[in-house]
Amino acid sequence: MDTSRLFKCRVLIVDDDPIVLQTCAAIVRSFGFSVRTAEDGFVALKILREVLPDMIISDLRMPNMSGFELLSIVRRRFPHLPTIGISGEFLLATMPLGLLVDHFFQKGAYTPDQLNAKMKELIADSPIRPHIGKADRAPLWIPRKDAEYIVVTCPECLRSSSIADEMEAGDLQETECLACGAMIRYLVDSSVLKALNDKSLKLPA
Repeated sequence: MDTSRLFKCRVLIVDDDPIVLQTCAAIVRSFGFSVRTAEDGFVALKILREVLPDMIISDLRMPNMSGFELLSIVRRRFPHLPTIGISGEFLLATMPLGLLVDHFFQKGAYTPDQLNAKMKELIADSPIRPHIGKADRAPLWIPRKDAEYIVVTCPECLRSSSIADEMEAGDLQETECLACGAMIRYLVDSSVLKALNDKSLKLPA
């Protein structure tokens, strides 16, 4: 990849924690990118009306408009834009590639070098990103703290909603999307159950 292109790339970083936001912005600027920041999804959408970045990095849990909502809008309106989701509140159990985000990092579980490499990879691939097709299964997001629900993203409208986590591994299951009424198909396999059982050990509250 031509490194001179990196100085022309614009990155929008969205996070409601001002310390995390400024720290992440400083790290990304050190990679040679131009950076704008937003403290929530509404501010991010306002920026998107002014100028379109080359990449969006967003937290998932934010007040006013969550990262789930923001990224679903971005994916529908700007499907060519590469996106990275970062969260300390959710674990990613399953995710069809490219449905909501192109990559996911757990907060505190990645290095600046890993972030830099993934950003370069996604931006290099962005001009030839394929059109997003229909996913067979919906992605599942597990709250890192004790909670009686998981978050599922609808492959049709890309809106996210919570469902009870009282599940057993087995056959493909279905639930109705609260936003569009489509049937969401999801599979709870052993890896999902393990994440549910181990989340308190992996990520202290």
